[in-house]
Amino acid sequence: MRRGDLADLMSFLAVADERNFTRAAAKLGTSQSALSHTIRRLEAQLGLRLLTRTTRSVSLTEAGERLVQTLRPAFDDIGRQLADLTELREKPAGLVRLTTSAHAAETVLWPALKTFLVDYPDIKVEISTDSTLIDIVAERYDAGVRLGESLAKDMIAVPIGPPLRMLLVGSPAYFAQGRDKPRTPHELTDHLCINLRMRTMGGLYVWEFEQDGRELKVRVDGRLVMNDTKMIVRAAVDGFGLAFLMEDSVRPYLDNGQLVTLLEDWCPPFAGYHLYYPSRRQPTPAFAALVDVLRYRA
Repeated sequence: MRRGDLADLMSFLAVADERNFTRAAAKLGTSQSALSHTIRRLEAQLGLRLLTRTTRSVSLTEAGERLVQTLRPAFDDIGRQLADLTELREKPAGLVRLTTSAHAAETVLWPALKTFLVDYPDIKVEISTDSTLIDIVAERYDAGVRLGESLAKDMIAVPIGPPLRMLLVGSPAYFAQGRDKPRTPHELTDHLCINLRMRTMGGLYVWEFEQDGRELKVRVDGRLVMNDTKMIVRAAVDGFGLAFLMEDSVRPYLDNGQLVTLLEDWCPPFAGYHLYYPSRRQPTPAFAALVDVLRYRA
């Protein structure tokens, strides 16, 4: 293998991952024209067309697909072997990539990372906030952060935060309009409720309640549908409906009296955030250090 072959193959993988020359070039820190020249040179060397290009898209040919299937395990193995060399350093080093929800990033990850990054100056952390449940193996993340109840069974799950709680809240201004406070979740159908549009699948979040082991899901209705919890809080404070949100997002407004809780006996705590990763994954020293810092200790 010639010296430049390895770089050409890595360039090809970048285009295969991004399906776009502009994004791949930005990822590699090169120009689009230089990247196109590299791919043409690789195709000429192999005597095969690896990519099908149109003005709007880039797709893999059969030969390109087979090359990706050959290269990906090999490059991943090289990456793991290089990461293992960090064990020889006095302090862990390397990159750790995480995918998480925005709420988990703000409430659990960042408070821990502020100290972690100071203690481990040779470790880099990449955080991608995404509310969807993505395939962390296919997307090459080291780990993901999600609620304990939504984790796949084949993953190692490490609790990194305390139990959480959803609360039903409304404002005094809302009830000043002559409405009675609901006594059961069934009575929510008689109230204006602010719906949350889920960013993952586009549907409306069904409000979930539980009492003495009995679970109850309620589809609510109202004049407002939003996909941002901060906006839902503002609308609830201003009296435009009842809201069902994480306790930490409404706690300041409960403390100052702008909101009041409802049906608290139907809102028990549930498993909080967990860091999850494949059981077959061999943790690098950098990743192991991060897990140790994030681990929740009640």
